[in-house]
Amino acid sequence: MAEGGAFDRMLNSLGRSIVLGTVESGAALDPVALGEQFGVSRTVVREVLRALGSKGLVDARPRRGTTVSTRSRWQMLDGDVLRWRFSHSADVRFLDQVFDLRQAVEPLAARRAATEHVDADLAVLTEALRAMQSATSTEEHIVADLSFHRGVLQAAHNELLESLGPLVEGGLRVRDRIVHAAITADAVQEHSVVVAAIGRRDGAAAEVAMRALLSRSAADVTRAMTSPAGEQV
Repeated sequence: MAEGGAFDRMLNSLGRSIVLGTVESGAALDPVALGEQFGVSRTVVREVLRALGSKGLVDARPRRGTTVSTRSRWQMLDGDVLRWRFSHSADVRFLDQVFDLRQAVEPLAARRAATEHVDADLAVLTEALRAMQSATSTEEHIVADLSFHRGVLQAAHNELLESLGPLVEGGLRVRDRIVHAAITADAVQEHSVVVAAIGRRDGAAAEVAMRALLSRSAADVTRAMTSPAGEQV
């Protein structure tokens, strides 16, 4: 296997194990043992540990070696860290935290999108809404929903808000997996209210509409997780 492929394989495997708690905080990481475990060179092990260190997942110090960092040091908004956490949909506490942050971020993004969007931004949102209305499968619904929420962040024209896209998208994917991506007329209507408010540049209405949409989304997850079918997710 090429070095690049070996690097990605080890990074994803070890990173996911740390994030999901299979390898616990404080655990010592032996580079030689890791090389043997993953069948990679010392160079690959060194580069993987350096990459994990940049994400706050491991800490290397003289004489003590490399250990898994405490969660407080993790770069929680790092794209890879988010992806590894979202790979385990049963992490209900993390999903609740994502909803908390989305409630803080997306209504603000909708308000900003109403005042800052250009025609191309509104076209993206309109197309996402059309795709949502015509979705006939779970995957089509997920793609349309992701496009809509990504579009709102982009339409705000705020680089910091847009940088939270991976968090929003990851939360949406897990949410749709839990509730089986059931698209309803009410859900489409709630999204269309957001688009309409953005289109007429009514920031206050766009913020209120996004809060209502997110509240309904959170209620859907709670209902699914407490139902007999949800318990099996």
